[in-house]
Amino acid sequence: MKLKGKVAIVTGSGAGIGEATAKLLAREGAKVACNDILEAASRVPKEIKQGGGEAMFIQGDVAVADDAKRIVGKTIDAYGRLDILCNIAGIVVPGRVDNANDSDWDKTMAVNVRGTYLLSKFAIPHLKKTQGTIVNTGSSVAIKGVKDRAAYSASKGAVVSLTRAMAADYVEDRIRVNCICPGTTDTPSLSQRIAQLPDPEAARKQFISRQPLGRFGKPEEIAEGILFLILNDFCTGTTLSVDGGMTV
Repeated sequence: MKLKGKVAIVTGSGAGIGEATAKLLAREGAKVACNDILEAASRVPKEIKQGGGEAMFIQGDVAVADDAKRIVGKTIDAYGRLDILCNIAGIVVPGRVDNANDSDWDKTMAVNVRGTYLLSKFAIPHLKKTQGTIVNTGSSVAIKGVKDRAAYSASKGAVVSLTRAMAADYVEDRIRVNCICPGTTDTPSLSQRIAQLPDPEAARKQFISRQPLGRFGKPEEIAEGILFLILNDFCTGTTLSVDGGMTV
């Protein structure tokens, strides 16, 4: 119960890393406001409650300012404070610069970068009161180039740089801001993308081969990295790679 008495917002909590993080923080005693764009994600706080934790669901699009403000506002209305913001909501759209669809590029930047900015913007006044912490979600591809991920790589590189800027901006307020950079993680989103490829089995092997440890990461392993960044008071501006050696 390392987070007893704390309140957290976890975006993108409907599946994968977001779901694993929301459940881990709840097990550690936090009250968790679970956000996702899909109403079906409301099952996650229900499961947390069934396990004895405390959680609520707030549906909304992190890339929309009114939604982002409402997510933070409803959390404060329900729990009275905010200690932790985990910006996990994100999308992956394949493509190179020469064949990228303009709307896909804009949507990637909107969700991955603007969403991180907006949630942080509305959370920071409350985090100043609690001397809280923010964990943003970058990616191994923000550090190492891979094929066919131009928009996603650019967006996650922006998140890594934004994290450092925010850490510098709010260090005097005692708000710590860090970034987790996962490698390829075995999530429903990844499975859906692989299934759409011409040879899913070959694609899966190719994705696995990028990581020297020879397997995908588990969402729970990434969540443990996020918990570390939440708990370690000497980390701010840190980029933590949990990537199976992908960036070695």
